[in-house]
Amino acid sequence: MQTAADPVGSHRVLAPAGALPQTAERLDTRADLWPDEVRVRVERLNLDAASYRQLAEKHHGDGAAVRAEVLAIVRERGKMHNPVTGSGGMLIGTVEEVGPASPLGLRVGDRVATLVSLTLTPLVIEDGLQSWDGGSEQVPADGYAILFGRSIAAPLPADLPAELGLAVMDVCGAPALTRRVVDGYAQPVVAVIGGAGKSGALSLAAARRAGAARTIGVVPHEAEAALLRDAGLADEVVVADARDPLALHDAVRAAGGPADVTVVCVDVPGCEPGAILATAARGTVVFFSMATSFSAAALGAEGLAADVQMLIGNGYVPGHADYALELVRGNAGVRGLFERRL
Repeated sequence: MQTAADPVGSHRVLAPAGALPQTAERLDTRADLWPDEVRVRVERLNLDAASYRQLAEKHHGDGAAVRAEVLAIVRERGKMHNPVTGSGGMLIGTVEEVGPASPLGLRVGDRVATLVSLTLTPLVIEDGLQSWDGGSEQVPADGYAILFGRSIAAPLPADLPAELGLAVMDVCGAPALTRRVVDGYAQPVVAVIGGAGKSGALSLAAARRAGAARTIGVVPHEAEAALLRDAGLADEVVVADARDPLALHDAVRAAGGPADVTVVCVDVPGCEPGAILATAARGTVVFFSMATSFSAAALGAEGLAADVQMLIGNGYVPGHADYALELVRGNAGVRGLFERRL
């Protein structure tokens, strides 16, 4: 047994030995803190989109069954770590205790959003999720979570409703990484697959602000297209099934592609070949979805002889939360789309 806390949280791993918290099967969820830890009283969880979709489809939309499975996962694993998708989400809450050696700069009473995944966050649910009907990604909850010395948390913005702030911070890594990639090109064409979703809308706004010459939003059906057109976030909005490589390729090219930068923000598997085909030679594909198969992406690009750079969006870029909130505050289209989805 460890006698000192590890900033990355390995002291909380119960099984298997030697694992880090994210890959662990079970975490220690005791409320007593190690010196560099912080305990947060949970107010609301935001389940990762791929995880929620998998649970909802598995249980055919039965909210009670979805709720029961989430509770079972948290109880058995000591964290919200979907064993099928490998993803979790994040949470908001109020700091209730701070260890004397915590480097996070948090104080008791701070309302914060955790910017690290629930897949590595020790979590206890104490109310049985009685206020959640299982019908949405946002989960009202009462319980507590533990942050490590190397965790990340940000104060909730006072000028935005908590539900909106949570939704923005859940995907704040996507626009920051999109901006960084677009900055590396001179007036690129940028295609965002899943452009009417939360991360997609922010990525389109970031691409335009970063100097994209043309933005293309790809959505799966006309209802999503109407949402995106109303938001005014893309120069072109096209309807295509991202799982159909040739259809996606043709749709992006007809809209002004191929794309120099393609950002994948959908929560369904099977979009890797189409995203690669839609991207120009020497272009970049950013996979910002937990439904992505990275082996399919690598082998698919090889099989297509596609000279593209492929990046995994890991959810963290310095300053990502502030940047995403700035986009929401300053872009009525982004904010309106988020509010309609909430």
